This record gives sequence, structure tokens and C-alpha cells, in this order.
Amino acid sequence: MFFSSGDAPRALAHLAAIVESSEDAIISKTVNGEILTWNAGAEKVYGYPADEVIGKPMTLLLPKDRPDEENSILEKIRAGERVQHFETVRRNKAGEEIDVSLTISPIRDESGRIVAASHIARDITAQRKLLSQSRMLAAIVESSDDAIISKTLSSQILTWNRAAEELYGYTAFEAIGRTMTMLQPSDRPDEEVEILNNIRAGRKVEHFETVRRRKDGRLIDVSLTISPVRDEKGVIIAASHSARDITARKQLDQQLRQTQKLESLGVLAGGVAHDFNNLLTGILGNTSLALETLSPNNPTYSLLRDVINASERAALLTRQLLAYAGKGRFVIEPLDLSELTRELSNLIRTSIPKNVQLRLDLRDNLPCIDADAGQLQQLIMNLVINGAEAIDPNANGTVIVTTTAHTVDEHYLRGTLSEAGLPTGTYVGLEIHDSGCGMDQETCARIFDPFFTTKFTGRGLGLAAVQGIVRGHRGLMKVYSNPGKGTTFKVLFPASEQRAPERMHATPNVSPQSNNLILVIDDEEVIRRTAKSMLERYGYAVVVAENGKEGVELFRVLADKVSAVLLDMTMPVMSGEETFGQLMSIRPDIAVILSSGYNEVETIRRFTGKRLAGFIQKPYSSADLLEKIKRAIESAASANPAPTAHA
Repeated sequence: MFFSSGDAPRALAHLAAIVESSEDAIISKTVNGEILTWNAGAEKVYGYPADEVIGKPMTLLLPKDRPDEENSILEKIRAGERVQHFETVRRNKAGEEIDVSLTISPIRDESGRIVAASHIARDITAQRKLLSQSRMLAAIVESSDDAIISKTLSSQILTWNRAAEELYGYTAFEAIGRTMTMLQPSDRPDEEVEILNNIRAGRKVEHFETVRRRKDGRLIDVSLTISPVRDEKGVIIAASHSARDITARKQLDQQLRQTQKLESLGVLAGGVAHDFNNLLTGILGNTSLALETLSPNNPTYSLLRDVINASERAALLTRQLLAYAGKGRFVIEPLDLSELTRELSNLIRTSIPKNVQLRLDLRDNLPCIDADAGQLQQLIMNLVINGAEAIDPNANGTVIVTTTAHTVDEHYLRGTLSEAGLPTGTYVGLEIHDSGCGMDQETCARIFDPFFTTKFTGRGLGLAAVQGIVRGHRGLMKVYSNPGKGTTFKVLFPASEQRAPERMHATPNVSPQSNNLILVIDDEEVIRRTAKSMLERYGYAVVVAENGKEGVELFRVLADKVSAVLLDMTMPVMSGEETFGQLMSIRPDIAVILSSGYNEVETIRRFTGKRLAGFIQKPYSSADLLEKIKRAIESAASANPAPTAHA
């Protein structure tokens, strides 16, 4: 606005009104810093009324830590320079420090001489606070482990934090401006549309678990929380998108469910095998006794031989059930895994198709493992035959068996099929790789289910038994497979500190005995009758008890006459372990042979160092039982020789 010279008074009045109505502090001061004028805005910014500050120096507004700042400003003014948008701190009348932005300019007279300075101050405390908060929020977003993204209502990406880069693989430069649909798998084309429909309706999508595709094509499990973003008027203008990677948690949940399922089936399998072994003991024991009474020329002889063969095959089935249940370890000894595999190789070669070549890469001088040889042989046979059958019968293929030693850490343990609480350290590995058809993820997830098969007809427990053997030996397992690229099973067992013993191949020598009393304690009547018949046929005297309590009471009476005790491990009223302790307290040198249809590792370990004379697994033949009894009595006699009479 321009005024003529005649309107100068009106112009000055108009300018004064503008100054007085400004929200900014507009002050004039001498070149020495003495305050000349002080508007209403200055009163509001600094808290002083005009009559308290006019004539006083501007230094009264300075904080204690900035004593020279006003002098520096005035030096620039006297030099004809302007101080523009200088952000600093001043102290108001209440003693509070406030953030201000200063613009200070020289005032010249008609001759151009600098006679004063104009001082304009704007309170930017709230603005600074808001900026600080914005920076803090930005820092929180940027440092978050969750992907935090903002997007338009048409799914266009606006912001993309560091965690989003790590989660999805795209940099912010690559992602901003594109739509979120770039992360959708092909089988979920409408998911983003449905999410945005909820956002437009003002609804929050919370903890929505789904799948997204990374830049490298890998699918990951994510949990999404998506909320509407509103402007000052409450209108929804955008959406905030928070994503958390739950892939590891999903895998752990799946592994836990699989473990729980296998444990439940294992309990069932173990119970069935235990009861079935008790029945088989009666069948096998009585049949073997009957067979011993017949001449091989008797027509019934071959029939009884068939019954024994069938019973032994049934016993093998129960051992598979026990292996699946993780309860089938009976003869635990230090084993050389390479040597065991080498000894089994000829049998394996006759069991696999002719078009499949078996290659062995077995490392020498491996640490031993504490294991049951029979179960380890079953594991190796199952895995090799399973691999051989995965190879096209019309094409040549290879199964490679490798043994190695590994150092296992906690990270490796988390990625295996194993029980919780396994120790880190040295493990001995068995790796079986086939060049067969391979498996997809869905098939891999089911291969350890009992009776699951991809073949035309089922093959029984198979890999379920393998997993039971691994679990029973406190081992761990990994499976690697891709369609068309074959399969690798990697099994690892904890290394033992013991050395493998030299193997004995002695033939049992069973001959009739006399003058020995045997106490049989078992809760199954058929077991008691069968064991009694077996032992009496070979000249032993036998007394029986149907539970541990009855057995202990009987032993108290006959302790000096009993030569050995055949003790069932699992009984009502009094357990085998408790019964064993009671027997030993009565007579510490008594030979006790433990008998069971199944056995958990923890239970076997309870008898370690407790002078157990032996162990026999149900079902057993008369020859097996008699050999165990004979050895136990002879061992007890050599450890406790009868006193010699002196003349």
C-alpha cells in the first residue's frame, strides 16, 4: 500500500497498528541493545509489559549459558549486516527458556547512518517440540523390528522403514510409489483389496496372519496390523501397515504339534507293544517247550516250528512299535556306526532293487555312540530301502550312505526334528541320500505319520519307527528334499565317551540244572505259568508271585534258598524298581534278572550301578531264558564263593 506525503500521519498510524497487532515480538533497540519500543506481541512472547523493559538492555532476556550472544548480534548490526531466522533460546519473565527465531535488521536515518535495530522474535517452542516429537517418532519407526509402512487408500506405498527392507527384501527406493500388491502371493489375489475395504470403512485389521512374498520369491508368514490414518477433520486419508515375521514361530508351533502327536501315538504304541509282548511270551515259550518234546520226524514238529517263526515275526513287529514309541532300547552299548553299517551292507544290497547302486562313504575312527545294535540296524535298513524305493524302477539310481562327526550348537538344534533339552556338543552323523523323485513340502510334513505312504500299498510303520528310534536314542534328524532332486535323511546321535567292546560270538550252552530255586515275579498269569514250565523242565524249582509286594513277602521267607529272581519291570501294587530295592535290602547278593516287554531309557538308567544280574526282553524262548538264568547264577556264585571247611 502506498501513501502520498500528505497522508504520512495516517500511514504511520497504520504501520503502528500492524506492529501492535502482530503475534510476533516486534521490538526496536539502540545499537547498544537498549530497548526503545515493545509491542503487544513482545509482551506475549516474553511476558514483560512495555513499562518494565523500555530503557533496559536486551541482555535481560539472555539465558546464563549465552552471555555474549546479544553483543555478537549488535556487532553485526553495527556493521550493517542482517541477522535472519536465527534460532536460539531466550528467557521470559517467569524464568522459563523458550525457543525463538530472530530476525534483526539495522535501522538507518535519512543520511544512511545506522541509528537503531529492529528486532522481530517468533516463539517456536511448540514448533520445536512438535519437530522433536516427529523426529522421535521417526526414529522409533526406523528402529522398530517390525515393518512399518504407510500407504494410500489405493495401496500405493508412501513410507517404508528399515525393518520393511529386511522383511520384504525391497529397499525404500524400490518400494515407495509401488503398490502393496507386489507382496501378495499368486494364490491370494484379493487379500489387499479386502484389507483396504475394511480400512475405508474405518475398521482396524489386527493380528491378521497370512503369507507374503519377498523380493527373492521366498514365502514368509507374517502377522499384519493395519489401521486407518485420519486428518485433522477425522477423514480417513491413508493406512498404517505393521508387519511382523512369524515364520520361525509358525515352524516352532508346527514342530510342537507334530511332537505332541507323535508322543500321543507313542504312548499308545508302547502300551500295545507291551501287552502284545506278554501274550507272545506265552505263545513262544510254550511252543518252544512243546517243540523240545517232539522228534523232528513228528508231523506236528513243522507246525510248531511255523508257530515259532510267526511269533518271532510278531516280536519284530512289536519291536517296531517300541521303536516308534521311543521305548525299544534294551541292550545299550558303545557302537561304531561305520562298522555297524559296513557289516549290514551285504544284507542291504540283497534287499534293494538291482537298478539301485549302494555306495558307502564311511569314516573310520569315529567316536562311538551309546545305542542298541538291533534298532540301529533297523533304522539303517528302513532309510536305505525307503531311498531305494523312491528311485524309478525303470532308471538307474544311487543311494549313498555317509558317516561323519559333527559339532552341534543351539542354532543347529532348533532346525531339527528333536526333543527339547538336547545338549550341544559332538554328534555322530548318518547321512542317507537317494537320487530318487524327491518330495514336496506337504509330503515331507507327513512322512513320519504311522502307515503314511506314497507307494501303491502301505508298508507299516517305516519312517515313524525311524523317528522313534532316533527319539529313543536322544538323537536328532533333518530331512532335505525337493521334487526331482532326491532326498537326504541326516540322523545324528550324541557321541559316547566309551570305546566299542570286542564282539563275542560264543554259542549258548544250556544244560539241565538242579538244586536251584527260582522266584518268578510277574503280574501276567500266562508269563508266570510259561516261565515256570520252562524252568521246571530243566530241573529248576520255581515259586511265583503275581506282584512285587507278594514277591518281596515270599522272598523274606525263602531268601536263603532262592538262587535267582526273574522280575517284571512294570507291575501294579509295587513297581519293578521298588521291588528290586526291597529284594536287595533283604539279600544284597541275590541275582535279579529284569524282564520287560518295553523299557524306557530313563528306567534302565535307574538300575545302573545297582548290581542287576541281567536283562531279558519279552517275548523269549526257553533257551533264551535258561541261558540268562544259568549265567546269572554262575556270576553270583563266582562273586560270592561258598566258604571252605577247615579241619
